[in-house]
Amino acid sequence: MKKTVFIVSSILFLSACSSNSSSNKEVVSAVAADDQSEAELKASMKEFEKEEAKRLKEEAESRTSISFDKMVHDYGNVKPDSDNATYFTITNTGKKPLIIENVEASCGCTTPEKPEKPILPGKSDKMKVSFHPKPGQEGEIEKKVTVTSNTEPRLTVLTIKAFVK
Repeated sequence: MKKTVFIVSSILFLSACSSNSSSNKEVVSAVAADDQSEAELKASMKEFEKEEAKRLKEEAESRTSISFDKMVHDYGNVKPDSDNATYFTITNTGKKPLIIENVEASCGCTTPEKPEKPILPGKSDKMKVSFHPKPGQEGEIEKKVTVTSNTEPRLTVLTIKAFVK
């Protein structure tokens, strides 16, 4: 009886070992396939990096620089429900045409109007910013106007202030 149990145990052990060795072959072949996939991935990444570098270079070459006559405008004391306007002078200090892509105010009581035409190198244009405080909007007010353009950095933030009474 002991011999039979020993023989059956040995057979089970050997069959288990042989099945492990076949799974090792599967792991090795999976690793070999991953090595090839990794090489393909590296080649693909190299191509992507090359294309991205080209895109960034072209983008950098189309950029210019910008300056403003002021970064902050203080309207001073204003009344609720009144119209108030100021102008920011924008100058293209770079070598490419300056394109103001977008201007956006931080709230509905402030309305910026962007120049529609490109500003040539060395030239200037004006951007109107209107502030119309609503009734009940009193006290010290500070709002932001974000200018998006083909510059580095792409965003410039201007500030308007007022004291509504």
